[in-house]
Amino acid sequence: MSSSVRLSRPTLLLVLALTALWGCSSDDPKPTEQPYSDVQFDLTVPPETPVDAELFLKGPSATFGGTDGRGLELVYQGGRVFSQKARVLKGTAFTYAVRMTAPTAQVALDAQGAPEADHTLIVQENEENVALTVERFGAEGGETSAKTVFIVHVPDITPVDAKVWLTGDLPELGGWNGAEVELYKAVDSAYAGALSFAAGTGMEFKVTRGSWEQVEKSSTGAEVSNHTFTTGGGFERVSIVVGGWADLTTPPPPTHTLTGDVRYLSNVTPTDATLKPRDVIVWLPPGYDADATRRYPVLYMHDGQNLMDASTAFAGEWNVDETAQALVESGQVEPLIIVGIYNAGADRIAEYTPVPFPPEYPNAGRADVYGRFLIQELKPRIDAEFRTKPEAEYTGLAGSSLGGLVSMSLGLKHPDVFSRLGVVSPSVWWADREIIAEVNALTAKPALRIWEDIGTHEGTGSQAETVADAQALRDALVAKGWVVDSDLKYTVVDGGLHNEAAWSARFGDILRFLYPVKK
Repeated sequence: MSSSVRLSRPTLLLVLALTALWGCSSDDPKPTEQPYSDVQFDLTVPPETPVDAELFLKGPSATFGGTDGRGLELVYQGGRVFSQKARVLKGTAFTYAVRMTAPTAQVALDAQGAPEADHTLIVQENEENVALTVERFGAEGGETSAKTVFIVHVPDITPVDAKVWLTGDLPELGGWNGAEVELYKAVDSAYAGALSFAAGTGMEFKVTRGSWEQVEKSSTGAEVSNHTFTTGGGFERVSIVVGGWADLTTPPPPTHTLTGDVRYLSNVTPTDATLKPRDVIVWLPPGYDADATRRYPVLYMHDGQNLMDASTAFAGEWNVDETAQALVESGQVEPLIIVGIYNAGADRIAEYTPVPFPPEYPNAGRADVYGRFLIQELKPRIDAEFRTKPEAEYTGLAGSSLGGLVSMSLGLKHPDVFSRLGVVSPSVWWADREIIAEVNALTAKPALRIWEDIGTHEGTGSQAETVADAQALRDALVAKGWVVDSDLKYTVVDGGLHNEAAWSARFGDILRFLYPVKK
């Protein structure tokens, strides 16, 4: 006989629950902990870092490239940040360093210019962030020499393929001769470049887009003053913010600043095809049209666009027209005609130098070609179109910086054409003082009346206009028979700088010496 037991509903539920609990073994393993960490590396770089820099975290472990690998490559994120994510084993010490492999091989340096110590990393969390900052990049052995880094922030309207330059009053910046230092594209939508100067070097400069017609302006299109800076030695940064460009904003109409009777010869084209066409500006003395029989001496001057009109001058004008007008009207100088020959922009250095100066200037040294244009083409045209006294005794040649150099050189070679020379802040340093060798080679003293001057603050270094160089030229002239304060006027201007404002301030004295009133 069989029997059966019927469980009540509450009892049945209890049995099922106990069965379920019994089936869960207390010996089951816990979830395995993640052995690695996902690490986000964010590197903030110095503002002069090239935007196309190739940056790596390099170390002995496989994560950081090992002994032969390139390392963990960082990706530019914008601004000044490069980043990358990597899986790193927890609890293990890793060492690594920041390296740049392109455009040049460099290492991270500290603020004093010493190579940065390797970083050590130990992670514990599943996800971590590592923030790094590099003070500067430099050579593997470190850098302690003086370096001035220029950081130029350009406006959004700047074309992506724009070439940005610095030009200024020092030779390293082109001596206001046109765009000289091309900057490279840096991070954070900036451009950058580095130069070396001695401590205490003062400078004036502007930012251009490769030509004088594309000079920086304010955001409203107005002219901006020259930037100024004095070096302190060591490593330093100069930050410039450009508000706009002359050719990309709507500038106000140029304001001409001409005084007196000014004429133009436009697009004068030399017969030598290697010389560029250029404009020529001609200032005529008061009363020129009143007496059709009177003839006048002539002063030819280089860098014509910087002489009389602020609207064409790159870094300010000489005020040649205002000064000459006032001195002629007051009877302090002989009435004369002044002819300003515009320079050829990028070819200025070549045309204003008597010899090449390799390796930096191998294509220079075309002053004789430029001189033939002046003597054989421009001067005959001026003599034909204006009432000049064409003889050498009435004809002068003047300029500043390299313009002073070429005036001295052409005057020595062509005393039968030019007899009055304005040698203003001359670049005597060119080609290891080659101009002094020209003086020393004279076999006879030509009949030249020479003004030579120099400022005490025009620059320092091997390619700068210095008092020592100017004095050496003066001494060479004296050794050949020139007499100071007679047919040679030598002036040292205390505090004088290498710019148009400085030359403007003494242009009156130059005229008084070269073209004194005849008694």
